[in-house]
Amino acid sequence: MLTHSFNKSAAYIRQRLTENSVRVADKRVRFVSVDAYVAAGGGVMRDLFEDDDGGWLTDPALLDRLVDAKLAAEGNRIGTEGWKWVATAVDLPWNATNGHREIVGAELPMTEAEQARLTALQAEIEQIETEWADDPNVPQDVYARIEGLETEIGQLVDRPMIFDPAEMAIAGAFVTIEADGSLCIERGYVRAEDEPVVEVGGEDDGSGVDPVSGEPIPGANHSGTAPNASGSAPIGTDEEDADDDILKPLPDRLVADLTAWRTLALQDAFAQSPATAFATVLHALVLDTFYSYSRESCLQLSLNRVSFANPPAGLRDSAPARAIAERMKRWEDRLPESDKELWDALLAFDADEQASLFAHCTSLAVNAQAEIVPKYDNGRVSTHSVARRIAHSHVLAHAVGLDVVAAGWKPTVDGYFRSVTKPRILADVTEARGEQFAGMIDHLKKGDMAREAERLLEDVHWLPEPLRTPDADGGHGATPDVDREGLELPAFLDDDEAAYAIAAE
Repeated sequence: MLTHSFNKSAAYIRQRLTENSVRVADKRVRFVSVDAYVAAGGGVMRDLFEDDDGGWLTDPALLDRLVDAKLAAEGNRIGTEGWKWVATAVDLPWNATNGHREIVGAELPMTEAEQARLTALQAEIEQIETEWADDPNVPQDVYARIEGLETEIGQLVDRPMIFDPAEMAIAGAFVTIEADGSLCIERGYVRAEDEPVVEVGGEDDGSGVDPVSGEPIPGANHSGTAPNASGSAPIGTDEEDADDDILKPLPDRLVADLTAWRTLALQDAFAQSPATAFATVLHALVLDTFYSYSRESCLQLSLNRVSFANPPAGLRDSAPARAIAERMKRWEDRLPESDKELWDALLAFDADEQASLFAHCTSLAVNAQAEIVPKYDNGRVSTHSVARRIAHSHVLAHAVGLDVVAAGWKPTVDGYFRSVTKPRILADVTEARGEQFAGMIDHLKKGDMAREAERLLEDVHWLPEPLRTPDADGGHGATPDVDREGLELPAFLDDDEAAYAIAAE
């Protein structure tokens, strides 16, 4: 059941083993389809009194077996393209591609037939929009036709990538499931251990130059004279007298001393040019963000991108994660392929573009996670450092007007209620909707209570304390106020005990 999951944490495994139903809206269900699940012998439970988005699947183990089989088949199919490896996962970790070099492919150009089809589709959409532009009562079939046309256009415009077979032989692909159940394929990632090793030629030819890179070999004697223990030619030898008329390279020690002096002079001049300083920091951040293999900057500044140990399932599918990924892709499309062209490209951006790119790169280093502090000091994180991190995250949250609810978080069974106790669920429902509602679910088993709590709090804009931003005066800054007097009893929790009993089964 857990074969195709990168997440091997105990909490995730326990969650999968203890779930007793899966919403039809779950991406795993959309991936294999309800029909395939039912055909394999699975059951579906429906709610008679409340909108349930299609109901719940009652055999999660069967669902996971179907998902595993279909993912494995898709992985095998993609592997035939020539990749060295294909990693499949229901939930791809947030940092799955960290430490991998992405190879660059070329878009497969459109054929004449595809270009003609694209032109025809665009013309049909324009005709429909012109025809119905002034009509407030557009039929649903017209909307459906436009949606179908846009889908087909998207498939034509989103061109497949062509990769060098030699690079494909050392690279791989990640295959996972999108939130809508479609297949997500990320091709062209080279693991560090698969990087080709460049072997330097056998013997030094005496030139002091690396025959592969053409760079001077550190510590080499560029004059061709055998060095002594100190790295310099013997003093007072016949060879030195014979070479008196030869112009030799400066000694390495002298070069280091001179460039140390130049470094201080450059630092002083740099400090007097804020515009250049900003551009240089932006250049370094962009190199770290989009050109991880590059060492083109003389600025000793690096971006410590945040990664999460044992990230929660579905994190990559969250609304903020998708927004970040889309922003990343937009900038990738605008930046040059070669890092050597980056400096000039950044200077060509206007001030607003530079600021936006700076904010994007810097945002990737923002860490507001209250990560688990190990029992024994590991020298990396402590309770004190985490507390200060969280405190400063509240400052940033106020500065940017963070709204976690608007960002898309909701209290769901998988994302929250399954991981807390029954008393906590009841306390949360009481806080969000009042004791009356908590009393109506307090007799349920944990799984049923969690599911009903999710439905009760779906549109209340309630947040657990770790997601809240304290008030500026230091208060707890709780969840948004709820007008409990105006809340109506949901249909599945009305006074009809018999109806409720059926809904809770």
